[in-house]
Amino acid sequence: MNIENTDLKSLIEKALDMRNYSYVPYSHFHVGVALLAKNGKVYGGCNIENASYGVSNCAERTALFHAVSEGVKEFDRIVITGGPEEGELQFCAPCGICRQALREFCDPKSFEIILAKSTEDYRSYTLEQLLPESFGPENLVN
Repeated sequence: MNIENTDLKSLIEKALDMRNYSYVPYSHFHVGVALLAKNGKVYGGCNIENASYGVSNCAERTALFHAVSEGVKEFDRIVITGGPEEGELQFCAPCGICRQALREFCDPKSFEIILAKSTEDYRSYTLEQLLPESFGPENLVN
């Protein structure tokens, strides 16, 4: 994957902006993401909570499901930003459910997950690093 740093910077800025749309009246923990599709389109996502906690949706799945609902099913990378309403951003890794949801559509070896506090302070991982020995669609082929 060879995407220039200026593109990474704009993805991080998009993810940071998406935090502003979070609906988090219970946790007060805002998460924003920018999901880059192979076609070049960027899908934003934020976390959306619900009084019935199980109905809540993470930012990663919000962006992923939006993209899939538009027929897009191939992705290069995702930038994730998150932290409490009051306080500093954290390196906010995706939960297990989001890792598995991404695994359905993303190549574990090449899909990049970037955890960002700012455009200068970020960490990069592959999906395989965050979800080793994963189970995917190819495991169900007869």
